[in-house]
Amino acid sequence: MAAAKKEFAKNGLGGARVDVIADRAKANKRMIYHYFGNKEDLFQVVVEEAYVDIRSAEQKLELDNIPPREALEKLVRFTWGYYLKNPEFLTLVNSENLHKARHLKNSQTIEQVSRRFVDMVARLLERGVAEGVFRPGIDPVQLNITIAAIGYYYLTNRFTGSIVFQRDLMDPEALEQRLAFNIETILRLVCAEF
Repeated sequence: MAAAKKEFAKNGLGGARVDVIADRAKANKRMIYHYFGNKEDLFQVVVEEAYVDIRSAEQKLELDNIPPREALEKLVRFTWGYYLKNPEFLTLVNSENLHKARHLKNSQTIEQVSRRFVDMVARLLERGVAEGVFRPGIDPVQLNITIAAIGYYYLTNRFTGSIVFQRDLMDPEALEQRLAFNIETILRLVCAEF
């Protein structure tokens, strides 16, 4: 799986080669086909696993045990850090989007892990509203999309953005500034008073 993840992240579904995956994994190509069926099915498993990995890591944050505002900040920090430490996740998501999510459309795995994540954020929002910390009426799905987007866009467009904005977006100080901006943006969006 690690070899397949690297190959698909580097070359996308179209450019990835099962020969290369088998070689890197020191596996028999025929056994890969026997176990996974074909390259498309292997890609689906790799993308599913990428989502399961991030969703499992999010569950370990134990946000239910932290005051709402701190929990929300922890989630924003985690998402940013996860993207930085796992650039393959971003490229796999990009690749699957190029294919209009055809590999995930019928994935029960994705449905289950995504539901747990949305439920976790919904509970966080509910606690925050009950404590008077968060504004009522925030859709947890929209919040999830926004948290993902403010990190995802910055990192997936870091090369063009560095040219357009004439600054090194991956400079450690720039990354810290971006994280602070992301946290402030989300807290201003969600908090009853900032």
